[in-house]
Amino acid sequence: MDATAAKIILAIKRGDSINRVASKIGVSYSWVYDWIERLEDAAIVANTDSGLHVVDHELRQQYAEMMAALYSRHSVSQEDAYLIPHFASMAFAYTEIDAAYVWTHGGYQIARDHDDYPVFVAVHERDVDRWLAFFQQFGVDATIGERPDASAVDGAVHYVLFPTADGIDAEWVDGNPVIPLDVAVDQMLENRPAYEPALEIISAEYDIDVDASHHSSTTAD
Repeated sequence: MDATAAKIILAIKRGDSINRVASKIGVSYSWVYDWIERLEDAAIVANTDSGLHVVDHELRQQYAEMMAALYSRHSVSQEDAYLIPHFASMAFAYTEIDAAYVWTHGGYQIARDHDDYPVFVAVHERDVDRWLAFFQQFGVDATIGERPDASAVDGAVHYVLFPTADGIDAEWVDGNPVIPLDVAVDQMLENRPAYEPALEIISAEYDIDVDASHHSSTTAD
């Protein structure tokens, strides 16, 4: 089993472009393009005018089980925390702290560290049980609607699911689906003191008037 091939097959969502898949798994376009040609020749993946899709679903399931087994034996890294949800074949979008994290291209973190790293994900209400089972396969804890105390979960990386019955409106940033920028900004403004640095970054990059200002204090020796 080649790890890159497995990630490509698992990350493909019907209609994806090669560039989208490359962004999802953090691999160069040319490398994914080469793999897609090989997978297409083997009748595992099809590359059509309407995008990519997996043809051999039995093999995809085998890859999914093998990758889940591999991940469940080791601690999930922060990098892989943003890769694993792409393997679920269900719609999602990063929200809350992760909306700020994604929209600032990883430039803003709050209330997380290497020992306690919750990932905040908006999901369809109808898919909640499937998401819980999916993360369980990967040996990662998941909770619904509220961040648990670090002592209540196993491992540093865990997921906090925010179910919605109204559909998921997502935009793509750096290979990740994230709630729209205006919604993310509204969330941040609800707790503005904590998100002031992120609002400043967003205001500068996206030319959004949120009257953001952040002044870091310095002390003399």
